[in-house]
This record gives sequence, C-alpha cells and structure tokens, in this order.
Amino acid sequence: MDIKRNIILEGKHNRPILADVYVNQDKKNAPVAIFAHGYKGFKDWGFWDLVAKEFAKNGYCFVKFNFSHNGGTVEQPIDFPDLEAFALNNFTIELDDLDTVINWVSSDEFDFSESVDIQKITLIGHSRGGGIAAIKTAEDKRITKLITWASVCDFKARFADEQARAFWKAQGVIHVENSRTKQQMPHYYQFYEDFVANEERLTVKRAVQEISVPHLIVHGTDDPTVALQEAEALYKWNPNSKLVVIDNADHVFGGKHPWEEEELPAHMKEVVEASIGF
Repeated sequence: MDIKRNIILEGKHNRPILADVYVNQDKKNAPVAIFAHGYKGFKDWGFWDLVAKEFAKNGYCFVKFNFSHNGGTVEQPIDFPDLEAFALNNFTIELDDLDTVINWVSSDEFDFSESVDIQKITLIGHSRGGGIAAIKTAEDKRITKLITWASVCDFKARFADEQARAFWKAQGVIHVENSRTKQQMPHYYQFYEDFVANEERLTVKRAVQEISVPHLIVHGTDDPTVALQEAEALYKWNPNSKLVVIDNADHVFGGKHPWEEEELPAHMKEVVEASIGF
C-alpha cells in the first residue's frame, strides 16, 4: 500500500491544505474517496488512518485532508496551534478547500493519476463535513456518490439562539471550549455573516433535494452531538438515498483521540463495511 502524508496544497484563502493519500499503486482505475472531517476535526484524528487503510485495502484511493482554516498548521497538523485561522473559518472557505482537493485529484499533478479512475469520485463527510460534502455533491458533476457519517442536516439551526447571536455581534467573537484540549476556540462574527450572505447555497436541504447521485446516510442511535432525526431528514429529502442506522453508536462510532488500538471499534467497522459495500 502506498501512503503519502502531509502533501501541501495551495488553498484559495492564503493558508495551505494538508492532504494524505492511501492507494495500492499496482491497481489501475481505483475509484477515489475524498473524506471531509467535521467541526473541531482534523485528518489525523483518532482512527481516520485505519479507516483510510481499510478503503485502500478494498481497492479505493482514499484521500483525507485538513480544511485550510481548521486550526492546524503544516508543522503541527494535529490539534489547533493556529486559533486565528480557526476564528476566520467559514462554510464558504470549506467548500473552496474541498473544490481545491477535487481539482488536484482530478489533475495530472496528482502523484497517483495513473492509478485512479476520476470518473468515480465519492465524497465522504463526517458531521459538519457531511453537510459540506452534500452541498458540494449537488454543485459538482464530477461527484458520482455521496456518503455522510453522523451528518448535520441544517447549518442555520446552529445559529438559532437570537440572544447568543446578538452577544456574538456585539463582541465580534465567541469562544467554544474544546473539551479534550481545553482550548478556547474562537469564532469571529464573520462566520455568521458569511452564512447569511450565502444562505441559499449553504442550505443542506436544498442541496440534498437536488442530488441525483446515490447517497448513503449512516448514523448512530445514541449520537449525543447530532440527533438521529437529522439523518432521517436527509433520507426523507433525497429519494436516491439509503439510510443505515447503527444501534447504540455515538457521534464518532466508538472512536476517540488518540486511538491506540490496531483495530477499528465495532461500530466504525460497521460504518466502513456499509460504505465500501455501497
């Protein structure tokens, strides 16, 4: 298996995108799976490495990457040394980053261009990354399948508290604690302004209703972060979708960071099997 880590791509927003590629180079015409992490996520979190290897073992070229403004840096791609970048992030930047990754994989610049079939590109998104992947799939004819894991179905609902919004506007910034690193993660008010300016584009329901390619939705019954109802909504909106519900699974399907085991937890194994089968 060929693994190339921390490839530096130039993003459209003055910060680099770091990407990893997992593929068996002796294989020709490997379909491509591009994975988008979620909020407070990063490509090296927990067991994403093991997930990537599973896909590669099963004949895929698996690409995972850090959004340019996720708070990581080239020198330290894990966790969040660049909180200023995190504060400047928004959904539009993430869509641009995903576009940069798709363009790269589809180009001759891609080191593994001889090994892949760019007529077969699946987007996979976890949590917030699921919403981003869904919007991109609706916009981009190069995407042939969509898989969302524990995905959100509505970005606007996350801004629903008017009092909190007024406070945010007055202060210019709000902070969210990262329960693992104990960092105070800043969001500038521009995050909300960008959403309002691009609301139609950033409405996941609209995107999902427009998707004409197959869509697999995977969600756990015990997800404390994104309720199962969000998966059910995605399923209802897209007649081309298939819903897989995993009993007792949480938001990260039994994972944590760091992940020291050699094996995936049982729930994530189910997710990967369902996804590869799809």
